[in-house]
Amino acid sequence: MKKDTTYLSFDEAKRKLENYCAYQDRCHSEVVNKMFLLGITPQIHDEIIVHLIEHSFLNEERFAKSFVRGKHRLSAWGRNRITTELKFRNINSRIIAIALAEIEDEEYYQTFDRISENKWNQLTDTDIQKKKQKFQAYLFRKGYAMSDIINKTQDLEIT
Repeated sequence: MKKDTTYLSFDEAKRKLENYCAYQDRCHSEVVNKMFLLGITPQIHDEIIVHLIEHSFLNEERFAKSFVRGKHRLSAWGRNRITTELKFRNINSRIIAIALAEIEDEEYYQTFDRISENKWNQLTDTDIQKKKQKFQAYLFRKGYAMSDIINKTQDLEIT
């Protein structure tokens, strides 16, 4: 299949990317990927990025904070998974630290307790070792610290 070689003008590209960024917060790498998909010439990439930043369409800190809030509250991700995903999107470590501060410790551990207890009660394995292994793997994939997972496993195993 032949790729469409028609290029957007600067104003058309700018308008499309303004709409793209206005729909939801985006990071730089998502915008660059979108420019590539739209067939925007590399000569105007930097100009468009500067325009989007100057007009507050593109803000990495705002994106990171929104990402952290959403992934923790809606997907119940832990700090490790969130950090990994933000690094994958080339977000600066300083910005990641600022964004992670959005999660209050109390809220973080309430979420951890809620999903831990739900998962423990869902597992029906009669072999306690298999149950513990599945439980710990689930929480580890969610991005919680292994020390917290082990402590929670011991607490739930006793009850």
